[in-house]
Amino acid sequence: MKAKRRWLFAAAILLVVPLLFATYSRGDRDEAQFQWDLISVDASINLRAGGQDSAGAADNSFITLTGSGTFVTPAGGDEGEGSGSAVTGGGTWETFSPGPNSVPTGSGTYKVTRLVRFTLANCTVPTCVSGFGGTDLVLPESQARAGLAVLEIKYSDESRGVLVVSCGLNGTPPSVFEGIVASKDSVEFWNQNPFNAASNATIFHKIQRADEN
Repeated sequence: MKAKRRWLFAAAILLVVPLLFATYSRGDRDEAQFQWDLISVDASINLRAGGQDSAGAADNSFITLTGSGTFVTPAGGDEGEGSGSAVTGGGTWETFSPGPNSVPTGSGTYKVTRLVRFTLANCTVPTCVSGFGGTDLVLPESQARAGLAVLEIKYSDESRGVLVVSCGLNGTPPSVFEGIVASKDSVEFWNQNPFNAASNATIFHKIQRADEN
């Protein structure tokens, strides 16, 4: 029963959370390109690219990812699917055994293969970052957005999974979590890992496409 409850909780994250999101503006409903980043946040609340995020499995083993990339959302709304040609990016992965004295059990790289879903969450553009005292050093703050992206990924050891990137910024409802959820074959890393939780941070930016210049 305990395992079943954990599975249901993980399923709820993927199925219920997207219903809490809303489109920020009419302009964001056109076909658009977004960049996602797993970031680091220092003591001065500077947001920098190149961070890492972790999530734990039911046995308290965990996965740590780095990464960034882009995807294109379809016209007609902020929600939808994208083809493999519309996504770029990936990063590194490393898995660890359970517990505070955990040791690495595997590592490599991963590549994003498809956008499954992206939904914007409310944030107070153009002060999504500075509104809570932070400084966006990834891209211009005016482009910052909150939201949730579900990405299909392929690992370097030929396993496959799903990466969920979730970002809450200034003005985002507290029900939106900050960090990642990931799967690797049959293992779901659904829990915010208690041994590395301080590093979990993400951000989205709406960027200009080359064909819009």
